[in-house]
Amino acid sequence: MTIPYSTKLTVSLAHHEYPILIGTDWLTHFLKIIRAQTSSKRFFLITDENVEPHAIRLQDLLHKEESFQTELLTIPAGEESKSITEATTLWNRLLDLGADRKSVILAVGGGVVGDLAGFIAATFGRGIPFIQIPSSLLAQVDSSVGGKVGINLPQAKNIVGAFWHPAAVLIDTTLLDTLPDREYAAGLAEVVKYGAILDLEFFEFLEQNIDKINQRDPETVRKLIARSCQLKAKVVQADEREKAGQRALLNYGHTFGHALEAITEYGTFLHGEAISIGMMSAIWLSKALGLIDGSELPRQQKLFESLHLPTCYPSDLDIDRFLNAMTYDKKRDHGTIHFVVLESLGKAQTSPVENLSLIRQAITNFLS
Repeated sequence: MTIPYSTKLTVSLAHHEYPILIGTDWLTHFLKIIRAQTSSKRFFLITDENVEPHAIRLQDLLHKEESFQTELLTIPAGEESKSITEATTLWNRLLDLGADRKSVILAVGGGVVGDLAGFIAATFGRGIPFIQIPSSLLAQVDSSVGGKVGINLPQAKNIVGAFWHPAAVLIDTTLLDTLPDREYAAGLAEVVKYGAILDLEFFEFLEQNIDKINQRDPETVRKLIARSCQLKAKVVQADEREKAGQRALLNYGHTFGHALEAITEYGTFLHGEAISIGMMSAIWLSKALGLIDGSELPRQQKLFESLHLPTCYPSDLDIDRFLNAMTYDKKRDHGTIHFVVLESLGKAQTSPVENLSLIRQAITNFLS
């Protein structure tokens, strides 16, 4: 059986292995793909209001197999849906519809859908299979890979969750065609992150291909998705549950960014926008700690600005509230936050920072 994806990566873990299939305009072969990935006959497609047309198209393809049973569960679009309220609604819907441990959840959407649907899969029936079908660039390059699933609490992002890996990640770049420019740009923040913390050559590739990236050149987009997934898979394989410290490096800029999302109640900034600003604070902190010489900071800022990403906090930011939100960070250890900082572009480490005035300055230096 020939499935026309252009790239196949494999995430190999101690007790689980799954493929990441990347291509353009190949989900028309969705029925073949599903047959190859699972023997289940019962599918629950979880999507949001914005992505529902894509989910309906995939559901129609599944209906060509008469023995398949499908249900479409649609949540409101937006970060607010990553909540215990929405999770409870989905648990009850699955129960009412007769889902069991042989059922499969198909997460069709961006990072919010993938995280929430994955959390539902991890917890319903103490764990059922799910497949990631990411529709946003951010989800394709980052959140669909690695098995971190979860929901937010009002005070903190992703603080309730689990490690639950998908059976497969199916990436079709055609799904990006309807993605608004702002959301496309937001996904690029996570792409830049991979270059900044792990791969200087990839960072340089991004710098050298700004026009193609902004124009969504199909070959260039496939390359940046594939390299991002490859880098994340390598980290996840080495440190699946963030015990050895390597996976924590993927949180570069996230301590600042998550706090910004939380205090703005997840309604002002897209995740990638908050993270690009957070990475500016993180690289400044790297310089303040004497780890880098400072030439890296304007270089990172220029790349973000060229990709239409923000690099400054709002001028009316409540700094004290922001700092309080940071105390909920998952990398806190006995009251001290461990920040991801750069040793150089392409190499990162974690560092405990107890100097509150230094952290405050890392924020105030980037007020608009």
